[in-house]
Amino acid sequence: MSLKENVNYVKDELNTEEKFLEGFVKIERFYKKNKLIIIAAAVILIGATIGIYITKNIQASNKLEANIAFNKVLENPKDSASLNILKEKNKQLFQIAEYIQATKEGKSSDIQVKYLKELVSYQKALEAKDIDKLNNISMQNDFLLKEFAIFNKALILANNGKFVDAKAALELIPNDSKVNDLVNVLKHYLVTK
Repeated sequence: MSLKENVNYVKDELNTEEKFLEGFVKIERFYKKNKLIIIAAAVILIGATIGIYITKNIQASNKLEANIAFNKVLENPKDSASLNILKEKNKQLFQIAEYIQATKEGKSSDIQVKYLKELVSYQKALEAKDIDKLNNISMQNDFLLKEFAIFNKALILANNGKFVDAKAALELIPNDSKVNDLVNVLKHYLVTK
């Protein structure tokens, strides 16, 4: 190598080192200027991570305790300690346990668990053969047994001699429904009416 190339190489190396040191000085100035903000952000981030971890562990522990208490209540409905744990840890399981106990005793229970509440009101409407209640239940889009409720409404209407209304109710059930076989049987019966 020639002397000129060596000098250029040394200059390039010095420029690279100078740029590195310049970047380091800029970072150091930024850190000194925003030191409190950076430390606060780091503390908040670490605190949030620890908080989320602790919350998940507490929720998992509560879920496990509630499940164990629910199993104990199923075995012994009079276990007041398990009922209290359920009441504290999981109100929905507590309501389900109360409902199960009430149905075993032949009583009614006020339940607020969404799908179970709908099923109870559906069962009561069927027992009472109340077409209006069945109609209200079947009009809810997210009801689990919507088509079956419509079918039962049509069946009650047919039993009451309201064949035209029964046929109209059956038309509300889609062809791909799980109760379509029952619908076809009732439609065949209604053809002659």
